[in-house]
Amino acid sequence: MKATWEKIELNTVSLNVEVGADKVSSALDQAFKKVVAKVNVPGFRKGKVPRAIFEAKFGVESLYQDAIDILLPEAYSEAVKETGIEPVDRPEIDVTQFGKGQEFIFTAKVTVKPEVTLGEYKGVEVSKVSAEVTEEEIAAELERLQQRHAELNVVEEGAAQDGDIAIIDFEGFVDDAPFEGGKAERYSLELGSGSFIPGFEEQVVGMQLGDFKDIEVTFPESYHAENLAGKPAVFKVKLHELKRKSLPALDDEFAKDVSEFDTLEEFKKDLASKLQETKEKEAKQAQETEVISKVAEAATVEVPAAMVETEQNYMLQDFENRLRMQGMTLDLYYQFSGQDEQALRDQMKGDAEKRVLNNLVLEAVAKAESLEVSEEEINEELENLSKAYNRPAEEIRSIFTQNGNMENLTEDLLLRKAIQFLVDNSVAV
Repeated sequence: MKATWEKIELNTVSLNVEVGADKVSSALDQAFKKVVAKVNVPGFRKGKVPRAIFEAKFGVESLYQDAIDILLPEAYSEAVKETGIEPVDRPEIDVTQFGKGQEFIFTAKVTVKPEVTLGEYKGVEVSKVSAEVTEEEIAAELERLQQRHAELNVVEEGAAQDGDIAIIDFEGFVDDAPFEGGKAERYSLELGSGSFIPGFEEQVVGMQLGDFKDIEVTFPESYHAENLAGKPAVFKVKLHELKRKSLPALDDEFAKDVSEFDTLEEFKKDLASKLQETKEKEAKQAQETEVISKVAEAATVEVPAAMVETEQNYMLQDFENRLRMQGMTLDLYYQFSGQDEQALRDQMKGDAEKRVLNNLVLEAVAKAESLEVSEEEINEELENLSKAYNRPAEEIRSIFTQNGNMENLTEDLLLRKAIQFLVDNSVAV
């Protein structure tokens, strides 16, 4: 087999492939065995028609498409490997010659991974992020835990306050007409949660038990239901019941209830230590994000639309998997959100473009600095996965190998090394 390529457009090449006549003959034999089992010729049992009689009746050309289908995938894969191009999309195939006793000649128009011209990537200035834990942050974490362990008590009298759980009936009207999804009875709403239309919860605050009230709001311009976006609405609301949180006291008993420690002081020290660890991770991530962003901005690269679309597919699949873990399907999400698949893909496009660009730039950095992933680093990562999933490392290696994901694991480790290189060679200011 002979394969050559030439650049025809930005990120697009023409792959020219010639396959020997001997392989064409072998493919025609395989095609005949496949086709003859399906044809009926008087005087012969199905599958027993001699080749010469078959070709005389149907013509050898009737085998060409099946033979091409047999030859093409392998020939294309070998040509890609031989030329070293990196396709990022399905090729457009044009068969220029195929026949009995002839070579198989075809061209493939292929979108390939783009070239990246790096700008400055060493000595990049990044913001110094403090990982110091303040008393205010510890207090805020304690308050969050208090809120989580608070008791709900029924309010016998008085007005609704911010933070209360209000049990309400409501019905919404736009232009004096009710709209779909705008009505509920005995709905439980936490005031101040921001879960309703802006301005709604604030107007429930101050209502007395048993009160009726018309609440006037305006739907956001970006509201998912187009027929309501930007329109003023009136909600007729009745307050049935109020529940108010009673926070537990911050003392040693509280520490025993929510932790493994006997005293509040011990618990606060542990809390500070964990907050410190979290802030250090967040600071590291912030520096990584900033340095990658700056290096990507300094690079010159034209990202192919095919790579962005592939990334959108991954993101959509990941989103669907996360929905399933929450007991929801993608179709149900579309119904609740008022979106469709195209709207969700459009929403993901910006992040997809950024991810593709960042990965291309990191690959270029790894290549420029001759970064490599050793077998020892792969084994170490498999051991980490083994601990995370409580499965033997060799079993995880076997799963990755069977699924063809070892290369992806290696690429991920290489990108991480490139990120660490950029951080190590940045300047915190």
